[in-house]
Amino acid sequence: MIISNTLEPGDLGSIVTQHGLLYAKEYGFDASFEPYVAEPLAQFAKRSSERERIWLVKQQGVLLGCICICENSMAEAQLRWFFLDPIARGKGLGKRLMDEAITFCAEHGYAKVILWTVAGLAVSKSLYLRYGFELVKEYPCELWGKPLLEQCYEKCL
Repeated sequence: MIISNTLEPGDLGSIVTQHGLLYAKEYGFDASFEPYVAEPLAQFAKRSSERERIWLVKQQGVLLGCICICENSMAEAQLRWFFLDPIARGKGLGKRLMDEAITFCAEHGYAKVILWTVAGLAVSKSLYLRYGFELVKEYPCELWGKPLLEQCYEKCL
């Protein structure tokens, strides 16, 4: 498997598609999840900022995972679009992606990293906690065709 920081033609569509399919299958999200991923992802790609980076996991040209750091402010980064296809799990790739993302944030002078997620993603939550993220707020909401508990985690650097 190869990890790249370069977006190639088709990668944005693959990220949206993979998120849509994976979260529908594993968590029952409906099709409204895809535009939630697509809109800010397109804005990220247009900005092309040195303070932001994406990591793509591919095998034989097929996208199997990604993670991204977006700049919210000079002091705050946001971790986004973190996923691994089931066939790429259990190989240390999640840890490697988190290592890359957190190191990037520290090297670029961010004071903290936040991420938004929903309750019920146990493996992801476990990884976030291992990396020192703390739950700072949560509230019930209706998203992607389901009642969910939206959560914000943050990590001070």
